[in-house]
Formats: sequence, C-alpha cells, structure tokens
Amino acid sequence: MSTAARLRPDNFTLALASTVLLASLLPASGQFANALEKITNAVIVLLFFLHGSKLSRQAIWTGIKHWRLHLLVTVTTFLFFPLLGWLLQPMLNHLLPQELVLGVLFLCTLPATVQSAIALTALARGNVPAAVCSASGSTLMGIVFTPFLAGILLSSSAHIDITLDAFVKIAMQLLLPFAAGHLLRPWTEKTLQQLGSKIKIVDQGSILLVVYTAFSGAVIAGLWQQMPWTAMLGLFAVCALILACSMSWCIWSSRRLHFSTADEATVVFCGAQKSLVSGIPMAQVLFSAAMVGPMVLPVMLFHPMQLMVSAAVAARYGRKEGSPQI
Repeated sequence: MSTAARLRPDNFTLALASTVLLASLLPASGQFANALEKITNAVIVLLFFLHGSKLSRQAIWTGIKHWRLHLLVTVTTFLFFPLLGWLLQPMLNHLLPQELVLGVLFLCTLPATVQSAIALTALARGNVPAAVCSASGSTLMGIVFTPFLAGILLSSSAHIDITLDAFVKIAMQLLLPFAAGHLLRPWTEKTLQQLGSKIKIVDQGSILLVVYTAFSGAVIAGLWQQMPWTAMLGLFAVCALILACSMSWCIWSSRRLHFSTADEATVVFCGAQKSLVSGIPMAQVLFSAAMVGPMVLPVMLFHPMQLMVSAAVAARYGRKEGSPQI
C-alpha cells in the first residue's frame, strides 16, 4: 500500500468527524443529555473493564523485563510531553485562544494509547509484548500522573481547580473497572476470544458516544461561536509540531540507548501517542461541562493525525530489515 493511501483517514476517523458534526447540528440537551451522560459513564466503565480483561499476565511478565524501554516510554509520556507543552506555551498564547492553549497543555499530560500502540507495533514488527505492557502501564499511571501534571501546567487558569476528589473519581471510573477486568480475565478470556474483532465495535462505539456527549455540552455553551477558523488552523499546526517533536525524540533517544529496531519501533508507537479514550473521561471529571469541548479538541485532532502518520512510519519499519532511516 502506498504512503498516500496510508495517510488517508480511516473509517473511525471519518466516524469521529461525523460525530462532532452531529453534536454541532443536533446537540443533546435537557433530560436526554442527562440520560446520555449516565449511559456514557456506564460505557466508559465497560470500556476499561474490557481493556483490563484483554491484558494477559504472560504479556505483563514478558514485557516487564524490558525496563529500560518502559522507563523511556514513561519519561516521554509524562515528562517530555509536559515539558514540551510548557516550552511552547509562549508561542501558543500568541497563536491560539486561551481555551485551546489549555487544551494543548492537557493533551501533553495524557497517557499513551493502548489498542493503536499495540497494532502499530505489530505492523512495524516491533516488540509486541513490551508494547502491551508499556501501553497498559501508561494508562494506569495516567490515572495519577495526568491530574497531577494538569494541575501544575494549568494552575495559571482561574477556571481550573483539580482536587483530591477528582483523583478518586478518575480511579473509580477507570482504574477500578480495569483492575476488575484483569482479575476476571480467567473467566472472560474465552468469551473475548470468541467475540474477536467484534470487541473493536464496542471500543470505537464507546469513544464515539463519549465524544458526542462531550461536544454536545460544549456546543450548547457556544463552542463554535467562540472558535474562529484561524484558531483551528493554528491548532492543526501545533499538533503537527508536537507529533514531529515527540516522534523525533523517541527515535533519537532509542538510538542513543542502542535499542534494537524492534524496541525502537515500540518506543515510537507507545511513547509518541496520546489517548483519546482516557482523555475525554478525564476531562469530563476535571473540567466543567462548558470547558470539556475546547479542552479535548486538541486531542481529537491529534488522535487521527498520530494514527495516519504512525501508520506510514510503521509500514516503513516493517519493510526494513535493519535500522530504518526515518
């Protein structure tokens, strides 16, 4: 498949854009919005239960041996990204509205993706067990690190007040079902294997429902009236810059540490990714309904961008027998 074909939006990206359009034209309101919020919370619990159920003990013990790889991914996700966001903040303040500046900083605090990181690592012929362990570990660490880092980076905004209660809510909504799913894996593994690719429908459908709910509240609060198209173009450029910097850092640092090509690919696809699945539920807990839309807009733009670029890069890794020249 050509690079141009790989850079085309996939079906999920198109569905994501369609969901935002639907929320913009027909936002949920009133009693329907209240009911939808309860359904969304239940769906998020199910989603993270499935994440926990899919994580095997063998993958944990096989992957955990590569501690240097996991350390580099963790440093990239929770130190390099926030530091990059902080360094870019003076430029962001001139380029973007304040709401999007905060959204970009929030993006930099998020954990890595799980499904796409593993799938891209497999496509690149990387270290899949290490990717499973690293990506799942990033999700769990993000439950603590993301609110903590967001509290530091967003402390200048009078509208942001991250309390201990927010940590508890995030743990109850994300960590508890994840842990329950993993503990019940001996009983759920066979069912998950029988369902196979159908689980993907639940994953993606859950994300689309969460996006619709989040954007409905933002649209009713006047998101698009406050967001000029120039700001969207600026946001696109900022997301592209952050992605380029993060992938370059992952490649450079992996080679400085003399990682194999397989491990380098794993670092790239686990370290340079940000999770939409974790980001939106966390934003709904940490911020007011009116703020959720602009706060998650950067990660919603970054998510399809990272997938399309990473797919092309993963294919290039997969074609190389030696060290790729990227």
